[in-house]
Amino acid sequence: MDRPVPGIPLKQLLEGTDGVLAGQHLGTAAPVVVGVAILDPDDEPRDHHGELVLIIGARGRESLPLLRAAARGGAVAVAVKPGPSGAADELVSAGIEAGVMLLVVRPQARWDQLVMLLRERLDVHELESDPDHRIHPSPPGALAPPGAGLDHPGGDLFALAEATALVTGGIVSIEDAGSRVLAYSRSADEVDELRRLSILGWRGPEGYLAMLREWGVFDRLRAGEQVVRVEEHPELGIRARLAVGVRAGSRYLGTIWVQQRAEPFAVQAEDALVGAARLVAAEILRRRSGANTSHPDALVDLLTGRVNTDLLAGRLGLDPAGSAVVIGFAGPVEPDVAARELYREQARDVVSLYATAYHRAAMVAVVDDRVYAVLPSGVAQDRVDASVLTWVRQAVAVLATRAGAQVRAGIGLPARSLAGVLEARSEADRVLDALARPRVGPPPAPAVATITELRAEVLLAETLDLLAQRPELSHPGVRALVEHDLAHGGELVSSVLAHLDALGDVRAGAAALHVHPNTLRYRLRRARELSGIDLDDPRERLACHLQLLLANRRR
Repeated sequence: MDRPVPGIPLKQLLEGTDGVLAGQHLGTAAPVVVGVAILDPDDEPRDHHGELVLIIGARGRESLPLLRAAARGGAVAVAVKPGPSGAADELVSAGIEAGVMLLVVRPQARWDQLVMLLRERLDVHELESDPDHRIHPSPPGALAPPGAGLDHPGGDLFALAEATALVTGGIVSIEDAGSRVLAYSRSADEVDELRRLSILGWRGPEGYLAMLREWGVFDRLRAGEQVVRVEEHPELGIRARLAVGVRAGSRYLGTIWVQQRAEPFAVQAEDALVGAARLVAAEILRRRSGANTSHPDALVDLLTGRVNTDLLAGRLGLDPAGSAVVIGFAGPVEPDVAARELYREQARDVVSLYATAYHRAAMVAVVDDRVYAVLPSGVAQDRVDASVLTWVRQAVAVLATRAGAQVRAGIGLPARSLAGVLEARSEADRVLDALARPRVGPPPAPAVATITELRAEVLLAETLDLLAQRPELSHPGVRALVEHDLAHGGELVSSVLAHLDALGDVRAGAAALHVHPNTLRYRLRRARELSGIDLDDPRERLACHLQLLLANRRR
């Protein structure tokens, strides 16, 4: 299948930028923009083919050399600010002469907000134009505008906004305590007027903020972790929203807003928002202090057993004697390195939202191609709570929808102390391995399971793995049955297996094979003649049963 042609029509790209632009001189052509570039007086001439070039650091007449240089480089349009007089005639004339379309930007407009808006539009258009797309081709941090003097205000906050949008089914923005936008999720054509104005101005419109204060919304957001619903106001062009305060103890750090799309919010949206608020609070504090509060490397050390657990306990803020649950998540292993890394980041963010909503002290890390959540202290020591299984299933469902492939989760028994986390991770891995093995017949493997539920299956699978490594132990009679079936298209292996699985009950074994009991009796006699297997000897019956299972798995 041919890949879609990249780029977006210039007029479509500029929709909703009226508050930033003072004028548009586009002519009659309909050019396609493939990228947005920054150009300032210190830049060397370079290729701008198909790009919209924003000229910063020079205004009015001073920008004319840069305008012409961008045109020579192949730019389809140039955005500039007028000089002190405000007149744009000279710029328009120069644009016409150079054969490039001109956008005149209002003097008070911020370049960074325009860059962010345009790049978001390009990303959204690329996603919508690619029918094979399943996972974003670039991480949210790629929205950061390159070039001199433009600082990206988000970073990991953009990744959290994307993950929150994914699990809530809405359109997300993260604001600080002054209602200034710190980060937001990608959005297409479902944004309302409030969202558009907030992104353009990097701050909620003052009129709407005043209404929220009058309605008592901010008072409720500052009161605790509860999620606040703001009803739809069609007369104001505003859709319904969910909001939650971002807090560090009693200190109010900001708000997460989720605008409703055409469809209702996801069922688990409010629970996910609580987890998102805790993660955003940690990220905001990390930015302010310059410290790493999440200790991902220390958690990896704990999960892999590379460092003594007593040394790690202090770094992670954990009680060495406290219990912990380890949950492993496994999804598709992408052959492309960049796609694989991106999936792991997205999976980590989604799991973090759910795990932190369930347990404030939850920690999440990536080891190889698997994501692990650790729920420390305060968990039952002899079982996995049903509430844990609930949010794990929700996270798996969201990740599977996003990846377009099966995602599984395995849960080990709770570790009685921090020293047992490595064994708990090993049990989670065993469950994941068992879930990934192909099954012969029903029932299909579940998406989420605990070691308690699959202990027999894990033991059997690992026993068969050991048998596969010791071919000298194979029974000649089993080899004879396998070779006979291969040569004659027979059903002796499956028939003996059905008989053994049914504990010698011929009628039950025949029913499992959908054959008459006499047919099964005939096959069993034939199997004895060919193999010499004594099905009346318990030890030989067990050994042959295992080797027949191994043969069936290979086949």
